[in-house]
Amino acid sequence: MKCNLRRITARQAASVCLVVLVCADIVAAHAWSLGVTSGDRRLFLHVGNGAVSGSSGTLNGTAGTSGIVNTVQVTVPVAQLGNGTALGMTSDSTQSVSRYGDGNNTCPTPSSQVMVGAGFRRNGGSNSATLTVASPASRVNASGDTIPFTQISWTVSAPGSGVPNVIPAGTFNGGTQTLATLPGNTYIENCHTFSYANSAVRAAGTYSGRVTYTLASP
Repeated sequence: MKCNLRRITARQAASVCLVVLVCADIVAAHAWSLGVTSGDRRLFLHVGNGAVSGSSGTLNGTAGTSGIVNTVQVTVPVAQLGNGTALGMTSDSTQSVSRYGDGNNTCPTPSSQVMVGAGFRRNGGSNSATLTVASPASRVNASGDTIPFTQISWTVSAPGSGVPNVIPAGTFNGGTQTLATLPGNTYIENCHTFSYANSAVRAAGTYSGRVTYTLASP
């Protein structure tokens, strides 16, 4: 997963990606909403592994992209193929500590979680930033077989926080979905745990697809 911190003159936007894999083999919900010190307009977005935003609550880290794209995946056992029982997906993310800069252990088990965080800093005005996620219609294997992205959903958590669902749980819709709106000088973060609905028998193969998270402000 990438961590973007960048400045764009006319429109601010930062995007990161997540690869979702499903392998078909035939043989408590809280989030953190925190304050940011006002300053020059800046967006900060991370999904999974990524660079820290800078000193706590400032979003003053070095602008750029971490270059990391994390993957979540699941292998469907032959005995459970298409039985309608959802299967949890694992993650190759190792990010457990918040990128806000305060050292909080937001995602205690990153092997089954993906940390998602977004921050918007400004000096004044009423502009807000919008966090969205875009997914393709389907995941595809090497033979061209497909699985709809609507088979993938996620729950959210952030141990110790009393602010519910700042970035909400949901299901990918094969298009663009709005996840949250951030007022100025705000940072939000929680952990996403993904699952595969497993509602139909699929052809053997590794099905892959990439989702893109974007934080933008006029």
